[in-house]
Amino acid sequence: MAPNPLESAEFSRDPYPLLAALRTQGAVQRMPTGDGRTTWVVTGWPEARAALADARLSKDTGRYFADRPSNRRLAPAVGQSMLATDPPRHGRLRKLAMAAFTPAAVARLAPRVRALAEELADALAARGSGDLIEEFAVPLPIAVISELLGVPEAERAAVRAWSNDLFAASAPETVDRASHALSACMTRLIASRRAAPGDDVLSGLIAARDEADRLSEAELVSLAVLLVVAGHETTTHLIGNGMLALLKDDALRARLRAEPALLPAAVEEFLRHDAPLTLATFRYATEPVELGGARIAAGEVVLVSPAAANRDPARFAAPDEVRLDRPDQAGRHLSFGHGPHHCLGAPLARLEARIAFEVLLTRFPDIRPASVSWDELEWRRTRLMRGLVRLPVHVDRRAIDR
Repeated sequence: MAPNPLESAEFSRDPYPLLAALRTQGAVQRMPTGDGRTTWVVTGWPEARAALADARLSKDTGRYFADRPSNRRLAPAVGQSMLATDPPRHGRLRKLAMAAFTPAAVARLAPRVRALAEELADALAARGSGDLIEEFAVPLPIAVISELLGVPEAERAAVRAWSNDLFAASAPETVDRASHALSACMTRLIASRRAAPGDDVLSGLIAARDEADRLSEAELVSLAVLLVVAGHETTTHLIGNGMLALLKDDALRARLRAEPALLPAAVEEFLRHDAPLTLATFRYATEPVELGGARIAAGEVVLVSPAAANRDPARFAAPDEVRLDRPDQAGRHLSFGHGPHHCLGAPLARLEARIAFEVLLTRFPDIRPASVSWDELEWRRTRLMRGLVRLPVHVDRRAIDR
């Protein structure tokens, strides 16, 4: 049985050569999955954008696997989350969660995000060196989403570990175990918040469910799991991948320090250039679909690649380069998706990333990589997410004096 190229170590390290090779053969290509089946991979920008908004490409995994044998034992809170639903149920669940992520609600978080980023920078400055992923890019979004949801500090390390395991490539048992552990954790947290409500998003969702019967208990647990996972994973990789690009380019680093007004554009370009999400989550055709010259039969699986679409040379000039002067930055990349499932946490991710880059560049003008070659950096083994395991850096210890 041929191995699945999307789950190889080479793909985790650098997915772009394979995705580019696929795109040269056509924007929508069939690929073996390694289990004797095939899937369609969408790599062109217009085709990816169309697919993400096509109602014929369902995300309802429960319906897809209902009559298909499977050895998977995912917790329902993960396997049947809002990500795995179609309208109208999806719209109902999304509407409940959106209140916490409106631009106005997110803007109110800016002072707290900055305070957390400065605290993490203080700790890094005190040491003079460290791992920018584990000591900054991970704890910042974890702290923000945990405070939003009311996750106790003592639980956050475990939540982060289970969240990591949910994306483990070629390790279904690990994924299944993590799904049950995280589901149980959120179930306990909901019970605690129900007994003693707080001023947090989770307490608000519980009240909506208990008072108006708008959420079932299963939906409540599922939404809590999704928010805590989606609320930090992609932001961590946005910060890590963006800082890697900055460490590789002294001129770009100097320009952003001198012109902080360019930071919003830089965040969009980092999202485009090295997307935190290599492949979007599962979709399948509910009826025959023609896309990019391909004929997709009903029941066939479709994987959309935002990372490939974001480097489509037919859409972006010099797509492998980081350029801050690309016109109409916002809305051009597909890193937050498109259509009904567009990432509702996008405003928060943008805010956190902008503040993170500003704090790091301001506090550490001489930040530099530790003695490791770029080729030696370790990337997470997951086909969906694109992120570093670690990014060792040296900083100026004097930067602790603010």
